[in-house]
Amino acid sequence: MWFYAIVAMRKFFISLYQIFIWLPLFLLFTIIVAIVTVIGCLLGSEKVFSYYPCKIWSRFNCIITFCRIKVTGKEKLKKNQSYVFVANHQGIYDCWLIFGYLGIPIKWIMKRSLRKIPFVGKACELSGFIFVDDSSPMTRVKAIYEAKEKFKNGASIAIFPEGSRTATGKLGKFKNGAFRIALDLQLPIVPITLNGSYEVMPRNTIFICPHRMEIIIHDPISTADLIPMAPNIHLLSDKAWKKIESSLWEQYRSE
Repeated sequence: MWFYAIVAMRKFFISLYQIFIWLPLFLLFTIIVAIVTVIGCLLGSEKVFSYYPCKIWSRFNCIITFCRIKVTGKEKLKKNQSYVFVANHQGIYDCWLIFGYLGIPIKWIMKRSLRKIPFVGKACELSGFIFVDDSSPMTRVKAIYEAKEKFKNGASIAIFPEGSRTATGKLGKFKNGAFRIALDLQLPIVPITLNGSYEVMPRNTIFICPHRMEIIIHDPISTADLIPMAPNIHLLSDKAWKKIESSLWEQYRSE
């Protein structure tokens, strides 16, 4: 009985904190970071302002919700090397985990609908993020072309190949876009396993539950000498899926 009372009180105080402290701070800092990013990019400093303000913002969001972060595998990444990062998508905190703690400037491939978010959409646009409409094959071709231009400037790209957040915490099927881009550009694919963000803020909820989170960076998968054909795309997708799934916490693994 006492246990359930304590749990109920904890949820009550977390809700109060979220409404009266976290939410105002989150909205205020989001607007400030978006404005700083827009101004910085318009002044010609996209390389700096498309990364550092968002990195600070991402870490801030994790800190003010009392989430402990563990990162492993950063030593596997080389400086000045472009990568195609692919990660599982458990919750909204996934973006902040990667942007805040990966340690490498990245461009996101995002759903076109996110462009409509006030302040944030414009900041992402000027930061050089790539917006894709999955309903149109032509937009996917355009995304590949835009990605090529980003890589020429030494950037890396991050994609959630599942396409949307999981409803159960378990890993879903991968779409082919990320692996086609990597093959076309002969760039290494880096699988990333994200754990815990499903516990913090899963799909279809607006309430936060502080929880530990983990980022596991796997060994890069080489695409050298592979022809961009369907069998190779499926081969790379399968390799990345298995690496990500192998390091998921037990409750997230496939049965």
